[in-house]
Amino acid sequence: MRTGIRGLLIAAMVTFGTAGFAQQGASSPENYNQGFRLGFGLNAGAVTGDYFNWSLGADARLQYDFSKRTSITLTTGYTHLFGDNDIPDLGFIPVKGGFKAFVWDDEFYVLGELGAGFSVTNDYDKTAFLWAPGIGYATKYIDISVRYEGMTDFKADQVALRLAYGFKL
Repeated sequence: MRTGIRGLLIAAMVTFGTAGFAQQGASSPENYNQGFRLGFGLNAGAVTGDYFNWSLGADARLQYDFSKRTSITLTTGYTHLFGDNDIPDLGFIPVKGGFKAFVWDDEFYVLGELGAGFSVTNDYDKTAFLWAPGIGYATKYIDISVRYEGMTDFKADQVALRLAYGFKL
């Protein structure tokens, strides 16, 4: 089942990403003002697997816009996975780099991120590889997205909703 969900998310990202690049030339101005954006978000999600029930976190995302439709991102923050009664909670700091492509009306986007999760709780001493495809909607200040975040070594993955406020630097 996990393989099917991952395959579906990757296929959607490739399909929408390709469509976004095909339309880029028609709607992007020649001299787009490239620059940085900064966003602060809150995350909440459902955790898959047998050890944790749900997640809660906060993040900061730095984004550099190459064009009106393409950006690279650097995201960090803190995520807390809440365990069952006899399983201790897990807190970790994610550090992820990614690529964001707007695919529809310069508001809807797909995002892919890769990075690491550094455990900060005493019961865990591992660093996990993170990969996170997602989709979202962004305006000048508001960013709402849903992502699947796969985590090796933490025995859990999550589907999370992110609500963020962002602005141009």
